[in-house]
Amino acid sequence: MTLFDENGYDETTVDDIAARAGVSRSTFFRHYRSKEDAIFPDHDALLTRIDARLRASTAGTAIVAITDAVRIVLAHYVDDAEVSLRRYRLVRKVPALRDREIASVARYQRLFREFVGAWLGDSPDAGLRAELMAASVVAAHNQVLRGWLRAGGAYDPSGPLDHALGYVIATFRQLEQPQDSEQVVVATFSRAASPQAVMAAIQQHLDARPG
Repeated sequence: MTLFDENGYDETTVDDIAARAGVSRSTFFRHYRSKEDAIFPDHDALLTRIDARLRASTAGTAIVAITDAVRIVLAHYVDDAEVSLRRYRLVRKVPALRDREIASVARYQRLFREFVGAWLGDSPDAGLRAELMAASVVAAHNQVLRGWLRAGGAYDPSGPLDHALGYVIATFRQLEQPQDSEQVVVATFSRAASPQAVMAAIQQHLDARPG
């Protein structure tokens, strides 16, 4: 990151990086396939941690597991804030790195989609609902992360993340605890109606239901 700051991304070569790190070119390529990988070296490890957290859940705790997984990702950026901020500034300037970042985001979304899809099983629209939930989770995380990065890491983003995830949970809570498919009865009455008259009218309506 220091070399990229000093010389520019395109102007910095693998040989430059190896020399600054005090290793050979071959040693560099034993760790990274390219200099792009040296900027994004942590996604494989993060995806492994997320996969382990999701697999440790049950159908009753699936949404909790997903939100925990998102917090793991955000904490990784916050715990190494200096590198995260420098990487953010660099990625904004280099189109090839932006494309790489988009591809990395897709890997997280695919992992969430596969987990939710397995959780929903053969329920109606399982594939569609899994895709929508995965996209919503990733969007919530990315919106909070971008806000924190743009602010220079000046605040704790855990509160905003909880707030954003609240929207996701409220939207998809019914996937964890499916609602009764029976109709809901909504009735209105005059204020002058007695409690007995209200109950009698509701009972009459329920007794008239087909089947």
